[in-house]
Amino acid sequence: MSAGTFRAALRARPSWILSSSGATALYRLPIYAACTLFALAITYALGRDLPWDTFNYHIYAGFSALHDRFAQDYFAAGPQAYLNPYAYAPFFLLIESGLSALAVGTVLVICHSIILWLTFELAVSVCPRAATGTRATAGLFAVVLTLTNPILLQQLGSSFADITTAEMALAAWVLLAKAVLRPRVALIVWSAVLLGAATALKLTNAVHAISGGMLLLLLPSTGRQRFRYALGYFSVLGLAFAIVAAPWAYRLQAAFGNPFFPLFNDIFRSPEFTTEPVHLLRFVPASLGEALWRPFATIAPEPMVHDELRVPDARYALLIGIVLALLTAKLWRHFAHASSRHDSRSVNARSVTDARVVLALGCGFAADWVLWQVSSANSRYFLPMASVASVLIVVLLIRVFAERTKAWVGILLAFTALQVTQITMNPGVRWNATSWDSGPWLAVSVPEKLTNLPYLYLTMGAMSNAYLAPFVARTSGFINFTGAYALNPAGADGERVKALIEHNRGRLRVLAEGERLYTDLKHLPNVSDVDGALARFGLRVDLDDCVSIRADSSSQERDRYVKHLVTCAAVAAAGTPTQTQAGRDAQVILDRLEDACPALFQPRRPMIEYRNHRWQRVYLNTDIWAWVSRGYVKFYNPVNGDGPIFLGSEKEWLAAPLQVTCGRREGHAFATLVPGPSRDGTK
Repeated sequence: MSAGTFRAALRARPSWILSSSGATALYRLPIYAACTLFALAITYALGRDLPWDTFNYHIYAGFSALHDRFAQDYFAAGPQAYLNPYAYAPFFLLIESGLSALAVGTVLVICHSIILWLTFELAVSVCPRAATGTRATAGLFAVVLTLTNPILLQQLGSSFADITTAEMALAAWVLLAKAVLRPRVALIVWSAVLLGAATALKLTNAVHAISGGMLLLLLPSTGRQRFRYALGYFSVLGLAFAIVAAPWAYRLQAAFGNPFFPLFNDIFRSPEFTTEPVHLLRFVPASLGEALWRPFATIAPEPMVHDELRVPDARYALLIGIVLALLTAKLWRHFAHASSRHDSRSVNARSVTDARVVLALGCGFAADWVLWQVSSANSRYFLPMASVASVLIVVLLIRVFAERTKAWVGILLAFTALQVTQITMNPGVRWNATSWDSGPWLAVSVPEKLTNLPYLYLTMGAMSNAYLAPFVARTSGFINFTGAYALNPAGADGERVKALIEHNRGRLRVLAEGERLYTDLKHLPNVSDVDGALARFGLRVDLDDCVSIRADSSSQERDRYVKHLVTCAAVAAAGTPTQTQAGRDAQVILDRLEDACPALFQPRRPMIEYRNHRWQRVYLNTDIWAWVSRGYVKFYNPVNGDGPIFLGSEKEWLAAPLQVTCGRREGHAFATLVPGPSRDGTK
């Protein structure tokens, strides 16, 4: 940069304080403040949230980002223990600071409200050239529509990192939209930097980074220039991703031989995790028809559509309706031979430049939607595009009605009222709502012996309860040996567990969720279940050394959320059990079941466990549990409540593989045995 150019840049007024007409646009500041204050009010009304993920891995991830846990922990939070933890470090630091829950929540909401600022900026950038008031109105309506997104309400003031990384992705799309208006290298470079960093911190943002490249196809440049911009964009994107991901990837590579462990292990093939493809299918459409219907399916107040909770959202259906209306109007004008006067007024209302930006955003959104549906279809990972959808709804409505402001304002007001009514009539946006107070975010009562003496905790269940790690002796270790992914004593993962057990001999404890360890079989956790799980490592529970732990969200009884854990000493069993004939038979049966229905039982060949008097497998991709007990083969999905579904007798499956008609339909699993000569008539 020359000295003259540098001096000119210093003399230039920052573009963010100029409106299109050249008048100051400091109206943004009160709008930003209003967005934040409104977000604070909504979050305070909804209450503090304590979701499953906070206890399972959010707190642990932030803790492990600041403390090296590789030597003493192993799958402490299940497979999620090894996801990039740095996005969760700020939340953990806020908790560790000793601030009250209300103060922590306030800081979080202020940070989370930035997504509303960015939504406003995107709408202002792409709306038709108009007076400052009109542009501000369009931006405010985009913000309001974004605030009617129940997934955003779910995450405001919570421990989720989806919203913070979404802000990085949305900021990048704002820059890309500005680049479509007037191509500048700096805008494209910084958008790539933001998207690369967001993807490194949370890999689900990769779809937004890839689809962001679609906007470059609509740059007002030559084909050669677009290619150069795209090459630079993806090069910087990759570099930014590598720089931000490198510290954690290096640790994973050194520990497991896979820089993305446990992801992509079908490529890197670390022996300490399944080498089958891992693809969580909880919300992914099972057919093209389901995928096409998904924008309308999200309207229904039903759980397990695009989130585990009831989160009705009609914005995507409205967006499709507006697009169809625009296409219909265009075809009508084409075939009706509209007058030149009408065409001139239309061009004046919708400038060509802005039409290019709207088209670019629309193409990018469509590409993102397809990639998202294929990859996860989980709306927690779609927050940046949910804001883009709000902007597109407002801008396209303005284009439909041109200069008739009252029409599009009326439609937006009516739709906002509809969305608010839907959310109000279907409460439960929060996972575990509790009141805000002056106490800590989470008060954990741990017996003194656990804070003074280090133990190796063997945790049980898909809920790892790894949040406990910062509250016990810091040299303690955690292993979630049975849960979403069971660790196999005969594999490389089992060797790591055995080494840690031997190193901590005499300091072993089992940790399970519940007020106490029951001796009967009707309640969990019970001695039989715990001993059955521990047996594969030659251990059993010692009932003479059990203590309880309590996690309390409030000192007040009203809206209190309490978790109880029980931990007992684990000691050597009389003898390490060998594989029984029943276990070998169950393995044959479950192998045959997987082969008969690979659509449901994946990834293939997980560890078979003896739990609660049954032989079972847990399938990570589909949330399904399959087991053999009391002479029958069954499966169910504890997440969406499918089952238990009976699939014939143990005797039938041992005699020969059976044929099964199975699959997923509208988020639910189905399976029936095909009648055949091998069936003995048992139902």
